[in-house]
Amino acid sequence: MRERGCVWSAKDRERIAAEGLTLDEADRQMEIFRRGVPPVRLNRPCRAGDGIVVISGEEKAGLLAAYEEARRTRRLIKFVPASGAATRMFKDWYRALDGKAIAEESEREDFLHDLRRYAFFPDLAAAAAAKGKDLEALIGKRDAKSILKLILTEEGLQYGRLPKALLKFHAYPGGSRTALEEHLVEAALYARDSGNVSRLHFTVSPEHERAVRELLSRIIGDYESRLDTVVVDLTTQDPATNTLAADPKHGPFRDERGELVFRPGGHGALLANLNALEADIVFLKNIDNCVPDRLKPETVLWKKLLAGYLIALQEEIFASLRLLDEGGGTEGEMERIGDFCREKVQLVFPPGFGNLSPAERRAFLFGKLNRPIRVCGMVKNEGEPGGGPFWVDERETGTSLQIVEEFQIDRNSEAQRTLWASSTHFNPVDLVCGISDYRGRKFDLTAFVDPETATITRKSEKERELLALERPGLWNGSMAFWNTVFVEVPLATFNPVKTAADLLRPQHLPG
Repeated sequence: MRERGCVWSAKDRERIAAEGLTLDEADRQMEIFRRGVPPVRLNRPCRAGDGIVVISGEEKAGLLAAYEEARRTRRLIKFVPASGAATRMFKDWYRALDGKAIAEESEREDFLHDLRRYAFFPDLAAAAAAKGKDLEALIGKRDAKSILKLILTEEGLQYGRLPKALLKFHAYPGGSRTALEEHLVEAALYARDSGNVSRLHFTVSPEHERAVRELLSRIIGDYESRLDTVVVDLTTQDPATNTLAADPKHGPFRDERGELVFRPGGHGALLANLNALEADIVFLKNIDNCVPDRLKPETVLWKKLLAGYLIALQEEIFASLRLLDEGGGTEGEMERIGDFCREKVQLVFPPGFGNLSPAERRAFLFGKLNRPIRVCGMVKNEGEPGGGPFWVDERETGTSLQIVEEFQIDRNSEAQRTLWASSTHFNPVDLVCGISDYRGRKFDLTAFVDPETATITRKSEKERELLALERPGLWNGSMAFWNTVFVEVPLATFNPVKTAADLLRPQHLPG
């Protein structure tokens, strides 16, 4: 069979079907390799007042009231991507384990001095004792390498193999909590419905699912005694979201047995998990962005404010859609809806919109408004790596608000690099999403993806070069055709743990 330049054998077709892909999807992926991915074209960075909303003190009470009303009538859930292993978090410690770091006495002394400040220290001492070792004695002997083995490998805590969800992040007088536990507590403070039920959904990798379930089974009773009912669902990445690998000549990459090679589709593959949620309002946040209880009030306040902003916006969107759906919309009403789209939904209309017939304008407005909506917190840029909020030139008409990663732009263009460097805000992955329409029906989120924003990277397998394809990023191209609002939030709401040293920042230590 030959489709779009690909020839698939009968064995290939069987393998593609076994992976959950259609032949059309396999052909589409190979076509992306051949055609390449066009860079995102930045128009300008979003700033306060130009793409980024700044909530005033006077607005907060009304937004909190909107949130409270939604808590009584809408289905709320917290969605936490937690698939990644913590390996990269400990890369410096792995170098030390290999003898490539902590060679300097000062570095070794800093590591040993700081060790007791980590929330996992009691667990580490217990793991050492289980192996017949005395942790304090190892510290006294300045034996950093043995201690690192106890932290990272199967000799002790195995932190190098675990997901961040299972790492002890914060110490309390009565014990310490994992990142997963902190998200349970946080969710009860803003994702709890009128029946006092908190719902959470974690995406985990298959190799970690059992360990995560075991932790939940041990702790959930204790947390429910304090937080009322907590419902936690776990899902893994759907194998059907895996993508074909290509060889350097853009043909299908095959292993030594001649079999097609499939690879995970990146975090954009989690759109399938998000799409399967039975919810109206989704709070989306990364697993490593959590704080101890003493700092939770600020985070919780802003989650409620973002949700309130989304609800208030949705109510006006839904009212406009009902009017348009019923065939209504006088000239004055459509003008009002158009103004609302520009000012509140921050939509940019194409040239010639005013020349359309009333029926064409009605259809255009309906199509623009009848979409999922996301309200995204944005913090002031303090040099953290990652994406940011930009006005982006669309390929056909106008501009739109998008979260853009640096690798998506044309880095050979000085003008584009300058625009990137002038960004004032950063994406902390702090989203509140509305995924139901004005009739209460769930959107099919796959209909709002920009497939042109996939990513091609060079990898290797057994010393052979290959090209890997990642699906559009979850909050990037996978939400490209959502209605998007950016809201400035305090830097205090963003406290990620990307390295082991981050756990020693004041925000992650007891107050």
